[in-house]
Amino acid sequence: MKYQTQKIAYWYFLAAMAIFAVQVLGGLLAGWIYVSPNFLSELLPFNIIRMLHTNSLIVWLLLGFFGAAYFLVPEEAERELHSPMLAYLQLIILLVGTLGVVVTYTFDLFPGHWFLGKEGREFIEQPVWVKLGIVVAALIFLFNISMTVLKGRKTAITNVLLLGLWGLVLLFLFAFYNPANLALDKMFWWYIVHLWVEGTWELVMASILAFLLLKLTGVDREVIEKWLYIIVATALFSGILGTGHHYYWIGLPGYWQWIGSVFSSLEVIPFFAMMSFSFVMVWKGKRDHPNKAALLWALGAATVAFFGAGVWGFLHTLHGVNYYTHGTQITAAHGHLAFFGAYVSVNLAIITYAMPILTGRDPYNQVLNMVSFWLMTGGMAFMTFVLTFAGTIQTHMQRVLGEYFMDIQEGLGLFYVMRWGSGLCVVIGAILFIYAQLAPRREVIARGAESEGA
Repeated sequence: MKYQTQKIAYWYFLAAMAIFAVQVLGGLLAGWIYVSPNFLSELLPFNIIRMLHTNSLIVWLLLGFFGAAYFLVPEEAERELHSPMLAYLQLIILLVGTLGVVVTYTFDLFPGHWFLGKEGREFIEQPVWVKLGIVVAALIFLFNISMTVLKGRKTAITNVLLLGLWGLVLLFLFAFYNPANLALDKMFWWYIVHLWVEGTWELVMASILAFLLLKLTGVDREVIEKWLYIIVATALFSGILGTGHHYYWIGLPGYWQWIGSVFSSLEVIPFFAMMSFSFVMVWKGKRDHPNKAALLWALGAATVAFFGAGVWGFLHTLHGVNYYTHGTQITAAHGHLAFFGAYVSVNLAIITYAMPILTGRDPYNQVLNMVSFWLMTGGMAFMTFVLTFAGTIQTHMQRVLGEYFMDIQEGLGLFYVMRWGSGLCVVIGAILFIYAQLAPRREVIARGAESEGA
């Protein structure tokens, strides 16, 4: 570790992993309710569990992004972080807000209250006071990181990272705009959700991936930076107008069907470029880095993101197909694999790379870490296939033949059991990952060697 303020990232990664554990356990619980619909229906209804599952996903991913920035920016800028105190203050604000959200959701506190109660907009259900706290924390973060970069060395990695993080924060301001017209509400709502995950977050992912490959492969910085700018250009070109694939059926003008279909189809390109970039850099690399687990996660992130966000996204992005598949289990299949590949895996990659450095435990237990990779990735891949088959049946039975929704859900029971089993694999993998990061590996020293040393 070159700079002392990089240690701040440790606490962000620790908080991220704790909320990651909550998120996957919440997902496992939600998956079981698909198998047994009345499970916990009085104590903890499905809509509350789903809110906790999706919101904790966003929170821990953002904490991972912030931690990654606090780890890599001092190294890229070649100077200490502008203000460590502000970084810790930001973390406290975020954790207090997270706790407030969990309590409000779980016990349904202050129902209908404009400031203290939860809102009914998916993914941004947070009470207004929590949203304000998020904005304050985000502004602290942007000031801290921007000042560090402005006073230090500027690189393509920090430029792209800052562009992504600034965009992420500014787009969140649309969470405060809640028009009465439902079509207008949904149009601006997608400015947050889509332009995060298929716009600004892609820039953050690409910059973290570029940093990891720079450190793990030893390829020249110039080569990596050229690839990075190409990926960013294609991501923004396709992603911004690709928002139109959410506008098909919400009451907006019909021309969005063509804009959405064309530009959404192009969204495969940046993910393919990212995957190609990762493998080419490893192939060109001359460095035999000891942290093989971090390299596995980096390559896995790029590959699974291409299939989850690229291929599975393309499967139902054309408006003629989306007319039938919209809101079915095919959407769930795409969502799970895309989030896991593009953002979960890249966060776990930077954590895998940084934690041994931050804790001074290099080498650490990479075997468990790599086992966790295959458990989580295998479980998520199987879940995707299961949900894709379930969604195909659901689309035909419900949207083509017109059968009743609940009758079809009952017929999909076997698929939901298999989905829960794959989710259990993901949870076991996540627990192994966290254990591998935090538990020291005990080196075995032969007694003879020990006595000779004495």
